[in-house]
Amino acid sequence: MDITFRKLPDGRHEILVTGRKGPDVRLPAHPDGPRIPHDLAHAAVEEALGIHDGFWGAVADGATFQGMEPIEPTRHRRSGLKVLRRKGEAVLAAELSVNWAYRVWSGLPVTGRAVGRSPLDEAALRRATAALDAVADRWAGVPEGGSLVWRWSRH
Repeated sequence: MDITFRKLPDGRHEILVTGRKGPDVRLPAHPDGPRIPHDLAHAAVEEALGIHDGFWGAVADGATFQGMEPIEPTRHRRSGLKVLRRKGEAVLAAELSVNWAYRVWSGLPVTGRAVGRSPLDEAALRRATAALDAVADRWAGVPEGGSLVWRWSRH
């Protein structure tokens, strides 16, 4: 599956997902995170940690999330709810891991009320933050109107 992150003006991006189970989808323009798109952080951290059944694994299997729309109109729209019912816990675990790694990498607080414990051990956290460093450098090098293509693979 290919995930194309296209950099748009005003700190925004759009995403095109092709080669997955189900129709190709796009996520129309929306704001980047403080440094990189959130879904790009997911790709980098999920790959670095070997998470194959998280957010992008579910998308590869046909799940769609809020805001995603088919590239070409189809008569039979699959919502991907079956995929999410089967993989919901794994997707949530991936979300927690990515968010924790992103907090550490961004220098956000990791202690205090409502923060909880880290879902990552030190070795996993080092791999995840190194992946975020690398993808942030790649994203910074993409010119406005340009794209970064991420090849998602289960292996």
